Amino acid sequence: MRMATTFSVAVLAAAGIGHALVTGIGAEIDRVDPFKDMKNRPQAGHGMNVLLVGTDGRDKITQEERKKYRLGGAPCHCTDTIMIVHISQDRERASVVSLPRDSYAEIPEHTDQTSNTHHSAHPVKLNAAYAEGGPQLTVRTVEHMTGVKVDHYLEVDFTSFMKTVDVLGGVQICTARPMQDTYTGLDLPAGTHDLNGGEALQYVRSRHIDGAADLGRMERQQRFLAALIAKATSSGILLNPVRFSEISQAVLGSVRADKGFGADEMLALGRAMRGFSPKSSEFTTVPIGDPAFQVKTIGSTVKWDEAKSKKLFEALRDDRPLTVKRAKKRRAATVEVAPQQIEVQVENGAGTPGLGKRVDDGLRRTGFRTTGAPHDAQPGSTAERTVVVYDPRWDRSARSLATALPGSELRPAPGQGPVMKVVAGEDFKEVRRVRAATVRQGEFGAVTGDEVVCP
Repeated sequence: MRMATTFSVAVLAAAGIGHALVTGIGAEIDRVDPFKDMKNRPQAGHGMNVLLVGTDGRDKITQEERKKYRLGGAPCHCTDTIMIVHISQDRERASVVSLPRDSYAEIPEHTDQTSNTHHSAHPVKLNAAYAEGGPQLTVRTVEHMTGVKVDHYLEVDFTSFMKTVDVLGGVQICTARPMQDTYTGLDLPAGTHDLNGGEALQYVRSRHIDGAADLGRMERQQRFLAALIAKATSSGILLNPVRFSEISQAVLGSVRADKGFGADEMLALGRAMRGFSPKSSEFTTVPIGDPAFQVKTIGSTVKWDEAKSKKLFEALRDDRPLTVKRAKKRRAATVEVAPQQIEVQVENGAGTPGLGKRVDDGLRRTGFRTTGAPHDAQPGSTAERTVVVYDPRWDRSARSLATALPGSELRPAPGQGPVMKVVAGEDFKEVRRVRAATVRQGEFGAVTGDEVVCP
């Protein structure tokens, strides 16, 4: 989430403050050429796609800050955060897609920039592409995996992250429950918090808060980015040349960008996005098929869901919104995972005629992605109690589903995969309506920025 600072350049960069100021800002950006000699690139779609990457550089952080915010250790010189930001053609929407750093990737044939050794295509974790071939190999790998043509490249280390947040005057974050991470030192009680730069860095780095690990961290990163946009667009900073200059100086000390992202592009984007607000942004993570996909010599990786991720990136190319129009909220029990993100196969375990369809219909009405084709249990077998059969790797989804089935039993089944199985028993009475605290709806589980910032 070091990338919050970089994305703020696109938002802050130009509220139409003046060409001279923005030209001066553009001149301070360190330039790279990630598109040099690239061939066989994806066909361009509609709108603009920016690849935002964050490295873990920390050279300018003081010893006191290292100790206070637990920033010790050597940097890995790899991409700690990777996002695709799609700016719609009408400049009224920004779609942010997080790509897990441990994503299983196949790096194209290339020459290692460190050892000058030629490598054929081979599997790695996505964040290793930067270590082997810098910005260019990172762009090539992301384009190869997504089929999305990258128009601009922005890179920042997290040294400027704290400075940017502090210059903004802090960013407000709301937590529904206490958050603690002994690795980063994060310790937030439930409630509303105004985080300074160091505390914000702890918040976006933490991945040992719960079993969601890096996937949970990406959701918090998205929440923070929405809060950053809210602060920048609601406080008058964009229209204050002095404050704008202070913030840009804090951000640009660590930013690197492609040569094509200059002052004119920043001004044009800024003018088009004057009415931008958190509601104009939407966030999601690439759909995951297997969060612990084992690869020899690499270890555990995150394997994307091929079919769902293909649809997601097609939507970006076609410039379509990732969120859906929200229906009026009705009273419902709060769960960890939105039902729209949970796939369910229903089985009639009681043998009662029509029970499978009744359960399937009820789950679908509250948002679960049921198959619509319930099975019947083996002849002669009768389930007295309703059971949710699940893979332990998707335990949060299983608990959310069980909440919708009062009195149901959770039964782990290692290796089952992401699809939950509901065996409807004789005790089944009803499907309870549920919703996630953060409502991620639609096929891609996207959420708009105004839904994740503090009320």
